[in-house]
Amino acid sequence: MRPTHDQLSQTFAALADPTRRAMLARLSQGETSVSDLAQPFLNDMSLPAVTKHLKVLEKAGLVTKTRSAQWRPCKLNGTPLKDAVNWMEQYRVFWEESFDRLGEYLETLKASSSKTKSPTKTKTKKSTSKKSSTEKGKKNGKR
Repeated sequence: MRPTHDQLSQTFAALADPTRRAMLARLSQGETSVSDLAQPFLNDMSLPAVTKHLKVLEKAGLVTKTRSAQWRPCKLNGTPLKDAVNWMEQYRVFWEESFDRLGEYLETLKASSSKTKSPTKTKTKKSTSKKSSTEKGKKNGKR
């Protein structure tokens, strides 16, 4: 099944926030309760704010929350992440090909640059500096 633009937008919007990415990182280690998932964030935000972040992740389909008596376990759902990776893959291929072409172009520039350099230019510079030292000797009366 191909993801719709809306699903991808929700996934990327959910991933845009560092708190939500941290929650996903925690859930990648395994299922956990809402209260355990919220615990690391309670120093910086309220429980309702953590719950809002969790709802964004649920709406994007990245997290599923179930109920088992009083325990509400959260679980990572990797399908939307896989869909996002598949969507980005086409652009990775494009950029790799672009960088390969750029590398080839730079190599041709480098090769043509080394061919156009001639040894006479180097001699000209040396001879110019020798004339300068000879002229200095004439001024000092050494010749």
